[in-house]
Amino acid sequence: MDEVAGTILTGEEFEPIRGRVVIDDGHIEAIEETKTDSQRIVVPAFVNAHTHLGDSVAKEAAVGMGLEKAVVPPDSRKHRRLAAADREELVTAMRRTLQFMQQTGTISTLDFREFGVEGATALREAGDGLGIDPFIFGSDERAVLEVADGFGASGANDNDFSDERAAAREAGLPFAIHAGEPDPTDIHPALDLEPELLVHMVHAEAEHLDRVAEQSVPIAVCPRANTVLDVGKANIRQLFDYTTVALGTDNVMLNQPSMFREMAYTAKHFDVTDREVLRMATTAGAEIARLNCGVIEPGRRAALVVLDGDSHNLAGTENPVSAVVRRATGLDVETVLC
Repeated sequence: MDEVAGTILTGEEFEPIRGRVVIDDGHIEAIEETKTDSQRIVVPAFVNAHTHLGDSVAKEAAVGMGLEKAVVPPDSRKHRRLAAADREELVTAMRRTLQFMQQTGTISTLDFREFGVEGATALREAGDGLGIDPFIFGSDERAVLEVADGFGASGANDNDFSDERAAAREAGLPFAIHAGEPDPTDIHPALDLEPELLVHMVHAEAEHLDRVAEQSVPIAVCPRANTVLDVGKANIRQLFDYTTVALGTDNVMLNQPSMFREMAYTAKHFDVTDREVLRMATTAGAEIARLNCGVIEPGRRAALVVLDGDSHNLAGTENPVSAVVRRATGLDVETVLC
């Protein structure tokens, strides 16, 4: 058995306990309250609820551009750059991004991977042997469901995805779709497809959210990307009243895929508590991907981020939850248990 001592943020409320986590065969055996001199802060590892890792070949390529010119298929800067990249360049770039994400505490990411079977298999190759395991929403063709974990659609105004929705259902795999990013016009059509995940919902209104609640569809929000692309600001406080809300970093081209940065931005710019933000970055994403992590409690997978609470940045912290959400960075990560 192994153990990690310090201040442990336990359960769904992240209650701080001074003590140790006992780990056996990759799972949490026990949480023991006991005296310890350790200044570590132990939190659940992060699950990034929405990324586009293919954008790793085009970092900062769309600075100053709006949504359509930056990312909308098929003629955006992003898609032209992806089409020009060879497989080796793409796999190498995505692998390095995955390694950065793992270093900064993320153990899984729900990724929308472009270019069908070829794109999905490239991401599988990029993640091979790493501690971070991408959950791949493939695209472009039904055959992608043979190699991906689900289907990810760009948006209901872009195409008719009814065949892909039916294929995903037949395969027993989730269907996810962008909705309500530039405006609300694609939200009802997206909901008509009965997705397992909606991404963005910046312009969601009560009539949409009533349907979200009826269908029990979780939502992944991406606050920093929405700001960069100037599409608006999701009403996260309102979304909480209707469904599960998870946190994603979106396009690697636009933002560093750091959950620390996304949490800090969300906590400081939205009407949400620090505990809610931490839940969005851990528990919610894990639930959507059906991972047995995101909460520190016995029986869960021991996917943990261990922070140096005595780092120059975190020393003197009075509230460990707020310290993790608002102040911590990748430099404070001591180790990541996958």
